[in-house]
Amino acid sequence: MPDLSPVARALISVSDKTGLIDLAKALSARGVELLSTGGSAKAIREAGLKVRDVSDVTEFPEMMDGRVKTLHPRVHGGLLALRDNPAHVEAMKAHGITGIDLLVVNLYPFEETVAKGADYDTCIENIDIGGPAMIRAAAKNHAFVNVVTDVADYEALLAELDANDGATTYAFRQKLAQVAYARTGAYDAAVSTWMAGALNDDAPRRRVFSGEIAQTLRYGENPHQKAAFYRDGSDRPGVATAVQHQGKELSYNNINDTDAAFELVSEFLPADGPACAIIKHANPCGVAKGATLLEAYQKAFDCDRTSAFGGIVALNMPLDAETAEAITEIFTEVVIAPGADDAAKEIFAKKKNLRLLTTDGLANTSEPGLAYRQVSGGMLVQDKDNGTITLDDLKVVTKKQPSDEELLDLLFAWKVAKHVKSNAIVYVKNGATVGVGAGQMSRVDSALIAAKKAERMAEALGLDTPLTQGSAVASDAFFPFPDGLMEAAAAGATTVIQPGGSMRDNEVIAAADEAGLAMVFTGMRHFRH
Repeated sequence: MPDLSPVARALISVSDKTGLIDLAKALSARGVELLSTGGSAKAIREAGLKVRDVSDVTEFPEMMDGRVKTLHPRVHGGLLALRDNPAHVEAMKAHGITGIDLLVVNLYPFEETVAKGADYDTCIENIDIGGPAMIRAAAKNHAFVNVVTDVADYEALLAELDANDGATTYAFRQKLAQVAYARTGAYDAAVSTWMAGALNDDAPRRRVFSGEIAQTLRYGENPHQKAAFYRDGSDRPGVATAVQHQGKELSYNNINDTDAAFELVSEFLPADGPACAIIKHANPCGVAKGATLLEAYQKAFDCDRTSAFGGIVALNMPLDAETAEAITEIFTEVVIAPGADDAAKEIFAKKKNLRLLTTDGLANTSEPGLAYRQVSGGMLVQDKDNGTITLDDLKVVTKKQPSDEELLDLLFAWKVAKHVKSNAIVYVKNGATVGVGAGQMSRVDSALIAAKKAERMAEALGLDTPLTQGSAVASDAFFPFPDGLMEAAAAGATTVIQPGGSMRDNEVIAAADEAGLAMVFTGMRHFRH
């Protein structure tokens, strides 16, 4: 097997014709014979270049609306033949097969077709058959054949040919083969995932996951862990599709926390007013609504100023100068928002380490999707937690009824609790979190920690009493005993929202009545481990 393999003959068949003519011209100028199919051949020919139709090589016409054109021994033999194997060489001579040294193929736009919401039959027609077959053949025979499946690799191919007098190295062909197999693997994953959905199969026998590299990261959660960031190809607004305007490269933890922040703030629609979420270690340390974006930020900041230092700020509206100025008063890692005005960008430009990300809008938190988590030896897959609760869903279970203002705070607290690690307790007053207890093994401890944080912030803000006095409190899961509820009452909460469903609901309700609390059940739990 030679290290250098010359490229004398290329087969080009592409759906995405970006860069096609420039590549064809460059190959032709290097003396490479061009073979092609259908629209690719037409485009190359119209550019004034010499190209031979694959149907001339196979002596078999394209048929069945292009379904059958490259599935032929003269194509696959040309891709698969081992050039240093005498029996293969003899078979090629006997059957009129000429070697193909370079295959340039990108596939029918199946993923894009699905993303547009096409019907079942249209999606089926956009499943490529001949393309993947040729790609796999060429990749298997990378000892002699180059396979290019990505427009991004055209320049590297031409540079390799120039560096090696019209040939490529084995290492280069190996890399192309790996990329090619990853592409067909991702393509098959997209098809099988779509088909499982079309068949309403929530737990298919085999499930495949794929992603495309977005960024090689300096390290993972810790410096000794290698890491990379992959996009799944969806156009969901968020950290994966955001534009970074300034600041150093995002880290693994930055990306994780920014995703958590943006998903949370997306719960609050701009039509309902400005909102801000401040995240630290994937948990909210402050969330608030306000009359202005600045007020929302300040109220969120006042929930836990200590934890907000070095945090992630997410906004539900485009960033303005006033809010930008306030954010820069402390060290902030990342700010993400659906846009930012020029004045805000100018202010941030003075803070070189602060990253500003903008999106095309908010994420749709109610749309369906899957969430994955790796475990030893396998993968857990579940629907995303897109559950929502409205006023009509609430069931008042106590003698005392919550007021209209308290109901608004209860719903606000419930939205936030959905994004807090379990066991979660969230105190809210006047559309702002005033205490958050996250990730404790005991719900009682979460209630105590949140209350303690509120006490410390009251001292820092010069308040006579903590803002948990007269607050609404949310619990992501039911209170199994009255003790957690009583801690919330001791902190000053006057109204409670929780799923209900405990064997001791009656005891908890009785305790709430005795304490003079108003309590509502949602019938929905929001565990977040």
